[in-house]
Amino acid sequence: MQATKRRAKMSDNITNSPQFRFAGYTDTWEQHKLGEVYTERNERGNNSLPILSVSIHHGISKGELDSSSLGKVVRRSEDKSLYKSVRSGDLVFNMMRAWQGAIGVAKIEGMVSPAYITAIPNKKLFPPFMDYCLRRHEIIVQINNFSYGVTDFRKRLYWDSFSKVSCFIPSVPEQIKINLFFNHLDNLITLHQRKLELLKGMKKGLLQKMFPKDGDNVPEIRFVGFTDAWEQREVGEFLEESKIKGSDGSIAKKLTVKLWRKGIVLKEEIYKGSKATQYYIRKSGQFMYGKLDFLNQAFGIVPDELDGYESTLDSPAFDFKNDLNPNFFLEYVALERFYKYQGNIANGSRKAKRIHVETFFRMPIPIPSYEEQQKIGSFFKQLDDTITLHQRELNSLENLKKSLLQQMFI
Repeated sequence: MQATKRRAKMSDNITNSPQFRFAGYTDTWEQHKLGEVYTERNERGNNSLPILSVSIHHGISKGELDSSSLGKVVRRSEDKSLYKSVRSGDLVFNMMRAWQGAIGVAKIEGMVSPAYITAIPNKKLFPPFMDYCLRRHEIIVQINNFSYGVTDFRKRLYWDSFSKVSCFIPSVPEQIKINLFFNHLDNLITLHQRKLELLKGMKKGLLQKMFPKDGDNVPEIRFVGFTDAWEQREVGEFLEESKIKGSDGSIAKKLTVKLWRKGIVLKEEIYKGSKATQYYIRKSGQFMYGKLDFLNQAFGIVPDELDGYESTLDSPAFDFKNDLNPNFFLEYVALERFYKYQGNIANGSRKAKRIHVETFFRMPIPIPSYEEQQKIGSFFKQLDDTITLHQRELNSLENLKKSLLQQMFI
């Protein structure tokens, strides 16, 4: 791929070629209204064809979906006499959700409900190319502007408005080249998504088997060499609350515990905090939880980069003592059978009630030898690091695609 600098008139920011192009393509892109390259299809389908739908994030898919909930499978009338026919290569959009990106190119024949509009491409188009062209932010903004309705729930994109949306289109050979490139990139993204889900699923399964089930004193799976029964203890035997006074709320460098086991991060505030609120210094390696969000897996260990940052006593911090491995402990308290069951017992199922330190300390926890804790903790830490690496690679690919969609289209 070679870069081609944009040449624009001083009075006009619109150019007729993208910032990046494949070598050998130099012709200018032509601006067209969609009504010039598509005609509406009004054929009716038949019940032997599969039902298709368009979602905001995934484009065309099989299966009848509810457009209002965008993904919930629903039952409809068996009468499909008003359903529209779709051919491979047709553009299909949800009249009520096109402004949110519910638009895509069909890869198979099928039919769609009357809430959709189908369009036939002409010879200027390589149809799959338009799946990338029309789902970009710039085009969705146009679609939103051309949609009728004063509220989001009543917006509609009709054929006459769709026809007015404009986009730049290159020659068919260049469309094919660009489509193949983004297809390959999408396949890489899908591959990384599957690997990530596989790793997460594997961790979830191992967590269930490497900690004893309720009523048991040994887990289903263990590392070789460990045979002793686990002992039932209480959390308070292994933690000591840290209360090092820090700054007041107006100047404190704040951190927060994210929900659903997403760690401890810098707290971003729009407004300045109160001078009347006392904050406490937190040290790297300490365990923290959110009193109000105990049932939402608000657990984490302070990372090195947030050493010295502060929180209130609503997010208490603890030093480890008596030979407890931090990673082992974090994995156990983040198990649903611990935080959900123990949290509900403690607060009487009243979700707004805080889980105080004294209550947390009385919660039971099964404990093996320190050596076995280390093995388990190190194993899951390594697995977490692998998951994080795959997540970063996935984010990098998604950001790359987003950037290239900006630079390889007009």
